[in-house]
Amino acid sequence: MIIRTEKSGDEATIRCVVEAAFGQSAEADLVDALRTAGNSTISLIAEEDGEIVGHILFSPMRLDPEDEALRLLGLAPLAVSPSRQRSGIGSALIRKGLELSGQSGYDAVFVLGHPEYYPSFGFRPASHFGIRSVYDVRDEAFMALELKPGSLSGHPGTVHYTEEFSRDF
Repeated sequence: MIIRTEKSGDEATIRCVVEAAFGQSAEADLVDALRTAGNSTISLIAEEDGEIVGHILFSPMRLDPEDEALRLLGLAPLAVSPSRQRSGIGSALIRKGLELSGQSGYDAVFVLGHPEYYPSFGFRPASHFGIRSVYDVRDEAFMALELKPGSLSGHPGTVHYTEEFSRDF
């Protein structure tokens, strides 16, 4: 398996993978909207035998009250072709995405996801840092990972996704 950055020409296949993984088009529409708006900060694909079988996207987030020194990303969505799920592809995409996020100078990554899955990558409830989501979600499902230890300390507030997340698809 190869993990690489999305390139021109991958869009249609990524859309198919995301639609198949979620069983609907809303998440694929979100990926397209983020890409179009220039808010696709890190977009990776997993490829096996020349076939795209997974995708992960990281987009910018902002903290309110605003702290311009903090560089934050949101992980969403993560998609793996249904026939390839539970084979380590999602984990490999997350690990590579987090690695690139850190190398790119980001301070933290947030995810709204399964509280049984993401802690294995170091995520913990964002409330631990005094941070909450703009959305009304279960505390244990909205998580954060400091890429720079201590970067979220002393920065309580609410994180906001880009406007594309608020659209009805």
